[in-house]
Amino acid sequence: MPSPRRASHQAAFPGLAFDELRASSRPFSRALLTTHHPLGASTGYMAGARQDWAGLVEAACRVSTFAVELSALAEDELPGLLAFLAGRPRLPFHYLSVHAPTKHRRLPEARLVASLAELPPHVDAVIAHPDLIAEPAAWSPLGRRLVLENMDPRKPTGQRVEDLEALYAVLPEAGFCLDIAHAGAVDESMGLAHELLDAFGARLRQVHLSSLRAGRSSHVPLYRKDELRFGGVLRRCPDVPWILEAPPPPR
Repeated sequence: MPSPRRASHQAAFPGLAFDELRASSRPFSRALLTTHHPLGASTGYMAGARQDWAGLVEAACRVSTFAVELSALAEDELPGLLAFLAGRPRLPFHYLSVHAPTKHRRLPEARLVASLAELPPHVDAVIAHPDLIAEPAAWSPLGRRLVLENMDPRKPTGQRVEDLEALYAVLPEAGFCLDIAHAGAVDESMGLAHELLDAFGARLRQVHLSSLRAGRSSHVPLYRKDELRFGGVLRRCPDVPWILEAPPPPR
């Protein structure tokens, strides 16, 4: 297990441990969340603080200090994130991933990957959308830090085992991020989610956890019905961080 990111001259972010949140008078209402320790937040849902990386980290700490996904979803957000991490902030997280840009992409793939390769070594994973990978070999410099996420039904590819197998053939070191809401939107029975874990469970690095707003595929806090629907799949993912892609459910 990697140690927390503490080697720096900067002040540490406040220690808001998930254990403290669970022990509060307003615990998480979802049993799945309260019993899973490797939990974290994606900053992608914190749109009001976009590009305020220190503020985003502080907000993520209020969910968990174990794991975080720093999301540079628009390409113009990536330079600021690189600069923030280059300043060696004293981060408390044991697991740190970065979501690669998916919006307003202008750079050629090779140049984008070169920028992502500048992320410091303590970044454990770089999450990428397979439907945006036109030149798989261009992503090879990221090695095992590259992690492919399964897609929702709106995307032209990246939902099914065979879609991802074609990329892993070129990128054999890459890992896997199971977006359980995406899989559930493609196959409500959750059979696809199980198929993805059967095929890529050994590559699993993290889970994206949320519900999806009906008709829009935007991430929203976990519905009770989805906690039940997702439970069997999530029980197969006990040792990896579950990254919330929406605010925690109401307490």
